[in-house]
Amino acid sequence: MTRFSCHTKPKGDEEMPLTYLQLAEKVLDETHRALSPTEIWKVAETKQWSAQLEQESKRPVNTLYARMFTDLSDNPNSIFAKTGARPIRYYLKKYENEISKESAIEGANDEIGAPEAVDQPSGYSEADLHQILAYFVRTQFQAYAKTIKHARGSRREFGEWVHPDVIGVYYPFKDWKDDVVNLSTHLGALAVKMYSFEIKKKLSFSNLREAFFQAVSNSSWANEGYLVAADISDDDEFQEELRRLSGSFGIGIIELDVDNPDDSSVRFPSRVGKAIDWIALDKLAMNDDVKELLHRIKNDIAAKEERKEFYDALMTSEALVRFFKNKKA
Repeated sequence: MTRFSCHTKPKGDEEMPLTYLQLAEKVLDETHRALSPTEIWKVAETKQWSAQLEQESKRPVNTLYARMFTDLSDNPNSIFAKTGARPIRYYLKKYENEISKESAIEGANDEIGAPEAVDQPSGYSEADLHQILAYFVRTQFQAYAKTIKHARGSRREFGEWVHPDVIGVYYPFKDWKDDVVNLSTHLGALAVKMYSFEIKKKLSFSNLREAFFQAVSNSSWANEGYLVAADISDDDEFQEELRRLSGSFGIGIIELDVDNPDDSSVRFPSRVGKAIDWIALDKLAMNDDVKELLHRIKNDIAAKEERKEFYDALMTSEALVRFFKNKKA
């Protein structure tokens, strides 16, 4: 007879809501195998146990991974153990004698199947994502987005690793008194906040290092820097590495949702409070689009009024849904 630990509801209460840890234990106790969170979730959906969760999540596999990772790391009495890599798989300690290291890595490959690879997004281009990023920047950061064309730099060979794809500008001075704006300008501190965005269609192990350090290079001058993608791998090991890199270098991660732009989100926040690096910004100004933007910012501060028409045009959420639906058709 199956007996559950304190993580699990007592027998007879199977219809009671489950936490993510209880769901994981239920699956692992049923299968007697070492499974990744992706595989655990697949079993839970097949058996319709996922419907018993007490808390919904937009990305349940990520939530499941985070709960299991935290429990195993912080709880000395955790019932879970892990083995393997890419992906890491979890099993119940009470079945450790049944699960050899070799079979644990391959144990779910027959009837359950290995985690499915994330498909390459199709139908739309990386350039199309500028439309949805402009909407996100405006609605979430109250900033304006300006696309920077790399080819307009006077030293084109350095453009890819110097110029971000998009620069965001937030003008707080609308709510400031004139004397404050004038003093900030006199002291050489622009009365704006500037963001740097590097855009990719997809992020996975195949391009993470290059994409991430491209974002690091391109955002060294900005108050906040972000790496942006519409398709981010849910591989557990990848998520752990993405979290580590973001925390180490202060680069935020934004996931764009082309099916529902309002569900786009900051996966990991950027390190805030960094001052603008004027020397790096001077190098960035080799690009004609950046020079025009800096001139525009100066004029907007002087006039205390931002010229919205200079920035990337904004589409409504409904228009963006139609746009990407047509692109993917």
